[in-house]
Amino acid sequence: MHVTLVKVSVKPDRVDDFIVASRANHQGSVGEPGNRRFDILQDPGDPTRFVLYEAYVGADDAAAHKQTPHYLAWRDAVAEMMAEPRQGIPYNGLFPKE
Repeated sequence: MHVTLVKVSVKPDRVDDFIVASRANHQGSVGEPGNRRFDILQDPGDPTRFVLYEAYVGADDAAAHKQTPHYLAWRDAVAEMMAEPRQGIPYNGLFPKE
């Protein structure tokens, strides 16, 4: 399984907008054929910090995600909301096994 943790820092006045835009991306992503999880997490101690947990069957599925209309719309919508560039950290998912 191909997992990416995407760390996001959002401008304080754009948190609500980020959540709305991310909900649409989540809804589209969970319907992708190779998607296994697409969670959006918010730091309870700092509501401007988020982690997107993206799990796909393989790297090709994760790459295909970045070509979908919902991802491209999200990417463009949130670009100006970021307090700093987002950081994607790839992982190999060990469990659960497919």
